[in-house]
Amino acid sequence: SQAVKQMTIQAKQGVIDPERLTGASFTVLNFGAYGVNYAPMVIPPQTGILGINTVETKVREVDGVLEGYPAMSLSLCFEQRAFDGLPAARFLKTLCQNLENLTLLLAQ
Repeated sequence: SQAVKQMTIQAKQGVIDPERLTGASFTVLNFGAYGVNYAPMVIPPQTGILGINTVETKVREVDGVLEGYPAMSLSLCFEQRAFDGLPAARFLKTLCQNLENLTLLLAQ
């Protein structure tokens, strides 16, 4: 935990040693915090990358009335030579379900 916190501080300050950022197999990229929607690319040796996009207002019909709601999209890119697309689809579906029901998940 302490090592991760220290790396986070160094990364935010822009002083982290690039050698400390190697060897990952999966990355989470949050460009959404900067108001950006982005589809990331997998860079070997990683097998996957999840892009968290910005929150946007979407519109849906409820009982004949249009209403706005906040929605965040995700972009999952993965190396198909490492694993089949079905587990990736299941992962993304489960992640979305958990995020949509976050209060239930936290209560457990």
